[in-house]
Amino acid sequence: MNNNPIEILQNLIHFDTTNPPGNEKECIEYINKLLVDAGFETKLIAKDPNRPNLITRLKGQSNTNPLLLYGHVDVVTTENQIWKYSPFEAKIADGYLWGRGTLDMKGGVAMMVSALLKVKAKNIIPPDDIICAIVSDEEAGGIYGAKYLTENYPDIFKGVKYAIGEFGGFTLYVGKKKFYPIMIAEKRPCRIKIIVRGPSGHGALPLHGGASAKTGAILSKLDRYNMPVHITDVVRMQIDTMASNLPFPANLVMRLLKVPALTDRVLKLLKNNAEVFEPLLHNTVNVVNIIGGEQRFGIPSKIEITLVTVLLPGYNLNDIISELKKIIGEFEFEILRDESLPYKLDMGLFDTLKEILHMADPTGIAVPILLTSPTDARTFDKLGIQTYGFTPMILHKEMNFTKIVHSADERIPVEAINFGTNCIYELLKYFK
Repeated sequence: MNNNPIEILQNLIHFDTTNPPGNEKECIEYINKLLVDAGFETKLIAKDPNRPNLITRLKGQSNTNPLLLYGHVDVVTTENQIWKYSPFEAKIADGYLWGRGTLDMKGGVAMMVSALLKVKAKNIIPPDDIICAIVSDEEAGGIYGAKYLTENYPDIFKGVKYAIGEFGGFTLYVGKKKFYPIMIAEKRPCRIKIIVRGPSGHGALPLHGGASAKTGAILSKLDRYNMPVHITDVVRMQIDTMASNLPFPANLVMRLLKVPALTDRVLKLLKNNAEVFEPLLHNTVNVVNIIGGEQRFGIPSKIEITLVTVLLPGYNLNDIISELKKIIGEFEFEILRDESLPYKLDMGLFDTLKEILHMADPTGIAVPILLTSPTDARTFDKLGIQTYGFTPMILHKEMNFTKIVHSADERIPVEAINFGTNCIYELLKYFK
């Protein structure tokens, strides 16, 4: 039985599962063979035959409170990126395994699968059932993956309270302290359209105050002004945990982030860490598309600005539209996509994950975090499942996880793969 996570990850990287189009079939079938050869019963469930999802279940001493492991094998594009090594070669060099998906999230999948195989090989019966779901299409919203499974086969996940997914457990250095962030909640992606109207006219004649001018003013204000500061309970826990483990004056600076009147000024003092905390303290809004004007010499009377807005826990699109109006003024708004949900949080598994990380690395400090980008967690949340981002990795201090994910030269330290696998293995043995 091959349960070497490094070899498994290399083999996963070799499959080009760039989404779109995905074509995850061969990659999923490789994992399926590993599991079947080890004695697991599996199911392949697919909306599209080329984009299946794999489900397996390891029987435990009970089946009342199963633990869910899930991960995706599709990856984002490498187009127009310049890589040191081919992104699908899975080369080991300079202490790293290089390739698209090493961090997001074939590395995590390799850890989960390897840990599951190890438990099986040692004939360990965990306290409760372990369900493993390897899915397609996370990078494009999960229509063929998690969304399809939860909407059409919810009984697979009956009784599940807690799940392990992406991202979390990677090292984050603040000063001389090493933290292990564990995702306990994530921001929600939504899309809004602003419709800007004004008089039309011939392009050869002067026109002031039209839709184009109003659009320019909107864009300028969105660039110039920050959205309001919000201190959510998740981020408060994160800041308090980090501050209590930092020396003066870093601990004071960290705590001042919780004072809304000072937050934006304090962020400037954090320098390199500002990009980590800024989206945790604001709903974020970015322009992704502008459409207007179809005539060669006609001044447009209507311009549409599409925004991606990523919401903090507990906020909805009515809150965002209200905040936008205070910045840009009164305009027509159209909701294109709303993924906001009532906010709930269950910390019941956090202490277990914290203890596992402490045993693996006593020098690190586990800290709960809010993830600023959406994952399949938002889909499983609809079934009442609390996801923890837990794919542990010891990263080198110079590595910036958030900058390397989705970028050229995505890579993972070789020793981090074994580290994460061992942590997940310990969880599978003792989860209750």
